Amino acid sequence: MDRRWISNPDRLSAEYENGVGEFVTFVRGILDVQGLTKCPCNRCMNREVHHIDSVRYHLLIYGFLKDYIHWTEHGEQSNPQVPLGSPIQDTPPYMNDQDDEMADALRDAAGHAYDIGSSSDLLSDMRPPAEQARYDKLFEELHNPLYDDCMKFSALTFIVKLMNMKFLYKWSDQSFVALLKLLHEALPVGNRCPRTYYETRKLFCDVGLGYEHIDVCKHDCTLFYKEHKDDDVCPICGVSRYVRKKIPHKRLLYFPITPQLKHLYSSKHKARAMRWHKEQRLEEDGKLRHPADGEAWKKFDSLYPKFAGDPRSVRMGLASDGFNPFNHMSTSYSMWPVILIPYNLPPWLTCIGVIIYCHC
Repeated sequence: MDRRWISNPDRLSAEYENGVGEFVTFVRGILDVQGLTKCPCNRCMNREVHHIDSVRYHLLIYGFLKDYIHWTEHGEQSNPQVPLGSPIQDTPPYMNDQDDEMADALRDAAGHAYDIGSSSDLLSDMRPPAEQARYDKLFEELHNPLYDDCMKFSALTFIVKLMNMKFLYKWSDQSFVALLKLLHEALPVGNRCPRTYYETRKLFCDVGLGYEHIDVCKHDCTLFYKEHKDDDVCPICGVSRYVRKKIPHKRLLYFPITPQLKHLYSSKHKARAMRWHKEQRLEEDGKLRHPADGEAWKKFDSLYPKFAGDPRSVRMGLASDGFNPFNHMSTSYSMWPVILIPYNLPPWLTCIGVIIYCHC
């Protein structure tokens, strides 16, 4: 009986789901009258007893104990025939705690099953095939070594660390590309180090961290977007969209908000934090620790009780800096950041870089 699925880190894969089904079918033959059995998930570790349906739920969410190949706690003989190639170690040698956290984050973002609170159900994966394929590629990069016999890095963790250093030390794009080329040549043949900055950025865009280019009228009359995306002249003032040869007068960089909001609720950890203002915040008279303590928040709740009644409803603040729509200021540039801040989160998460959304 092939049990290599136990060490599969991708709990969204058909192999892992089928393996869990195989385990559940096996265990049903030795259940007690109440349908209870030990749970071999990474949280319960065969120390807790649950109904078989709850056991299946736990295995899909928390994963199967990777060293529990012989199901002796569930009535199997102590030395069954397990085929060669079955997992001997828990994880590849280059996988560490940070890699495990990254795998959990990818599983959360891929959106298969989450624990989002007392009203949560097991949510089935409704992700479009093309989008799921992008996550499958990320899982592949995470669980492939940087090069054959590499003991320290997977392809994805190496790229993430490189990108972190680029932004931390303010490397230019040109210097970063030169480094990538040197690393690719220095590492063994067949390595998975990207050769260009484009390849690196494309990998991050696959998780919804990209942006869109939207052309803007020379006089700021309109955006060439949606029904106007193919127009060559402004529908308001009639001025040409381009300076020359498809080069626009102005261009907007738009970071779509919808995928980012979905990510907040696709992660079980962030989803819990998004409900903090309603479920965990302590109210004290005269204390203003969070926007929910303010009069404006309470007034909004009274005007829209249905919206306010759901702790998952997202409330956001809009801010900008240097905005100069009528040229009242003596600035010569036309770049204005527009920032969205989710107010649902607790204060220690609201204003950190990974949560603030910039829409330029």
